[in-house]
Amino acid sequence: MAHPTLPGFTYQRVPVDEEVALNVAVGGSGSPVVLLHGFPQTHLMWRHVAADLAADHTVICPDLRGYGDSDKPREAGPDTYAKRTMARDVVTLARALGHERFALAGHDRGALVAFRAGLDHPAAVSHLACLDVLPTVDMWEALHGTTAAVGFHLYLMAQPPGLPERMIEASADVFFAHFLDLWANDPGALPADVRDAYLAACRTAVPSIVADYRASAGVDVEHDKADRAAGHRLTMPVRVLQQDWGAALGYEAAALWGAWATDLRHSTVSCGHFMAEEAPRDVAGALRELMAQG
Repeated sequence: MAHPTLPGFTYQRVPVDEEVALNVAVGGSGSPVVLLHGFPQTHLMWRHVAADLAADHTVICPDLRGYGDSDKPREAGPDTYAKRTMARDVVTLARALGHERFALAGHDRGALVAFRAGLDHPAAVSHLACLDVLPTVDMWEALHGTTAAVGFHLYLMAQPPGLPERMIEASADVFFAHFLDLWANDPGALPADVRDAYLAACRTAVPSIVADYRASAGVDVEHDKADRAAGHRLTMPVRVLQQDWGAALGYEAAALWGAWATDLRHSTVSCGHFMAEEAPRDVAGALRELMAQG
């Protein structure tokens, strides 16, 4: 059975690194915006927002390396799935499509890639939106005690190669469906064909997904700490949309994000984690407001 696609978008594979090409959907015309998906999803999570924005923007929706129909290189070391590497993929992709400067929005894992791209490539990223995450170093520091149980998958996939891959592969659909079910306030926002596409994509990408998370327990933290110590900040307009995780886990999300951004607008939303699918008009509206800033 063929996977769903973004109607009206064209698909291509774009080389971004040695033996790594990304699957990308491109649609619309106008100033460019790149949309990065989260876990356990693919570029399909942007289907409603992308269609909205394509009315007056060139919308670029890739599968991240290691996910969906993009290449999944073997984890040769911590840098293979470092967010720094994945951010470089995104900048290379945009440049290959003719865009030296672009707006960038990411959800979940994609937001961590977008955050790193904003720090590492400020000349390329004109506007930055991050949906329902904290920067990696802040996320780990916020998790503590029994409340950290909500992030059990972070600790599982942080383990050395071998055990997490075998455990997840043994019941991949149950594992990934757990998050689709738990994190969605509106299950109807994930129709059966899209849900099946997510599960199929994850089922065949366990080693690379684990490697992505393993990097976030190691090299990504090191990169964030180095930038924080050096006082590096995001200099472009930044929009953050989040659920109110801070109320449950005991942190002030706006303050944590404010330490990283010189021009921040932070909002909490009442939908579930999959906000681009559960509240697409709100997300598209927030992105339009962001991109309208000078």
